[in-house]
Amino acid sequence: MKKLCHYISDYMGMLVLATAMIALAFPNAFLLLRPTLINYLLGVVMFGMGLTLNLHDFRIVFSRPKDVIIGCLAQFTIMPLLAWALAWVFRLDEALALGVVLVGCCPGGTASNVITYLAKGDLALSVGMTGVSTLLAPLLTPLLTWALAGKSIHVDVASMILSILWVVILPIIVGLLVKWLWPKFTEEATDYLPAFSTIAIALIVAIVISANADKLLAGGLIIVMVVVLHNICGLGLGYLIGHLLGLASQKKRAISIEVGMQNSGLASSLAATHFAAYPLATIPGAIFSVWHNLSGAAVAYLYSRRTRPSISTR
Repeated sequence: MKKLCHYISDYMGMLVLATAMIALAFPNAFLLLRPTLINYLLGVVMFGMGLTLNLHDFRIVFSRPKDVIIGCLAQFTIMPLLAWALAWVFRLDEALALGVVLVGCCPGGTASNVITYLAKGDLALSVGMTGVSTLLAPLLTPLLTWALAGKSIHVDVASMILSILWVVILPIIVGLLVKWLWPKFTEEATDYLPAFSTIAIALIVAIVISANADKLLAGGLIIVMVVVLHNICGLGLGYLIGHLLGLASQKKRAISIEVGMQNSGLASSLAATHFAAYPLATIPGAIFSVWHNLSGAAVAYLYSRRTRPSISTR
């Protein structure tokens, strides 16, 4: 069983991609999966994140606050503004534009720490950025969505704040409590958590893709292009920010990956919960979930193949 779970987590990108293709080709196979399940599945992912976090992981916030501040500022400026710009350049309709903006305004993705490790980046910075951006998300994600999409679509900021607290923060807190109360159980479960998170993310993608299969087949190329550009530009600009600030190579890699990889499951969850009148708004998050796992693996390979990272502590 443990070997199977490792196999699932190691090939996360391929599994999510395969699920998306099956949902697109055979949408009726997922009819029993309702959009309301998205919140619960995301809760499973965030609960797993809570089980793997340690309060010591946040020491970097106090020991290296400058690095975390730089990373989080990049996270919550580059991706939201990129989302808005791409939606404007490609003249996306309201629903798809909203979905892209939601992806851009979400915190860092849960898989970014693994990708940073594989890329030989600064893992401590990556974990710290993921944790801090996730804690900031209940406030910043709704406010940024309102600022960038609120002129054309009603954004209920208060309701979104409560929703993020419920499906993101609460499961993380429960995970931390379980880890504190039952450390031995948590240690034994660690080998299985990535596989369960992978399956949950794949199911979220399947729900969204199957519900919108006809629309995707009719004209989904443009939104795929936008999502790919959003992710690649985020990865590139994140690295560029680190380079312009003269940061060490490990830090540049961590910031690049944290900025480029989003918690796109949260974007789909928010779209399904708060913007039901715009069903297409769930699509960008689902496509991003597929793509950023593939691009993340590719970036990790490219970064790890480069020359030995600088030992500068700047």
